[in-house]
Amino acid sequence: MSTTAERDRLPKQDRSRATRQRLLEAAVACLAEHGWAGSTVGVVAERAGVSRGAAQHHFPTREDLFTAAVEYVAEERSTALRALFPDGPADRRAVVAALVDLYTGPLFRAALHLWVAASNEDQLRARVTELEARVGRETHRIAVDLLAADETRPGVRETVQGFLDMARGLGLANLLTDDTTRRERVVSQWAELLGRALD
Repeated sequence: MSTTAERDRLPKQDRSRATRQRLLEAAVACLAEHGWAGSTVGVVAERAGVSRGAAQHHFPTREDLFTAAVEYVAEERSTALRALFPDGPADRRAVVAALVDLYTGPLFRAALHLWVAASNEDQLRARVTELEARVGRETHRIAVDLLAADETRPGVRETVQGFLDMARGLGLANLLTDDTTRRERVVSQWAELLGRALD
């Protein structure tokens, strides 16, 4: 059976949900590959295999589409990160490496393009700022949980946040060159530093 025929057999609500998800995934991929300027609603709709009208039915504006896309994938990544450590706190180096991976994949690349666009577009800036604050809080919460960090101790909150800021910096460095070898050494060093600071 063809993909179109399979889609037609799904209940309308399920088809709508599937279309929305394809649009979100296509938007993130386009943003990561082409940046804001090259990621129009038409380009995303074509990549998702839907009409432009269908895309605009789900997301009336371009800003709606891209902020929803980055938020969707951020939530997916958070879920995936927690799933890597279902029993809670784990080996610190493994946790540090997994958190750094959040900032070196296509989500971070897509988010960065959105940040750059938001710095020049007032309408987008407020939405992206709010989204980033929410994603940042969730990532910090996950890091605290997985690192078994006791934030009631002086300096622990700042130490965890400093680590996340460093991870974001590694993600930026990785945009221009493959930074894998240096990143592995930095991850090992940070795992050791966090071990001393958090124990």
